[in-house]
Amino acid sequence: MAEKKLIDLFNESQYYSLKYKNYFPIYEKLFDKYRDKKITFVEIGVLSGGSLKMWKKYFGEGSRIIGIDLNPKAKNFEDDEIEIFIGSQSDQSFWENFFKKVGKVDIILDDGGHTNFQQIMTTCCAVPNINDDGLLVVEDVFHSYGVSYGAKGFFNPSKYSFINFCKKTIDDINYRFPETKKFNFSLNKYIHSVEIFESIVAFKISESLCKIKNEVLYNKGKNFELKDYAHIHDPNTPGSNKFVVFIKNLYPKFRGTLKYFVFKINERFLKKFFK
Repeated sequence: MAEKKLIDLFNESQYYSLKYKNYFPIYEKLFDKYRDKKITFVEIGVLSGGSLKMWKKYFGEGSRIIGIDLNPKAKNFEDDEIEIFIGSQSDQSFWENFFKKVGKVDIILDDGGHTNFQQIMTTCCAVPNINDDGLLVVEDVFHSYGVSYGAKGFFNPSKYSFINFCKKTIDDINYRFPETKKFNFSLNKYIHSVEIFESIVAFKISESLCKIKNEVLYNKGKNFELKDYAHIHDPNTPGSNKFVVFIKNLYPKFRGTLKYFVFKINERFLKKFFK
């Protein structure tokens, strides 16, 4: 018998829940490989418990499903299949106590308060406590752009929005490359990659992959000693800029200056892709 789609389990859930329609294909893409595995799944934001029941059916009997909510009444949805923790996702001490009790987890889905502070604090506290090949998935990141759908108090756009934190994380990942810059606060020994969707960001965790040293490898294939056109301007190279070649021939000694000159010319053309 074929496994049910997540959207079907959502519609069949005995308790109330709400999700955006376009999230379901994203969930399926990110979570499918974890089905019927012995995993610990955490969702921040319980509401009436409907999605927690959905996740239990989706991931299977071997899964451990945990909900986190600020509302003490959410504890009423705890049963033999579902665990509920009451606390603030903005509180570092809550997360410390949570992971002491629960241990490392495999997936955290943040459908909580959606403020910059809540999403960033959750990311910083949770990422080091997610197992290799695990995920932190943050929903409703449209709030970073000032879109609130009736909810007030997000005060975005901001320099310190969650989505800008994600952009900083892209730099952080690339700073693993030798001789690049470093951040004072870094998660790049945990986050191997980031996947961006409409309104959702997924951080893929793997300390083992992050430890791989970035070095050049050479195979034992035959080397034909071909000229590398990556850093030269040859008039016979297809697409070469004849003006640049002319300048190079006039001033052969100023190779560094020429490269900068080419960089600035190309930069003017690139501007239209950043508007």
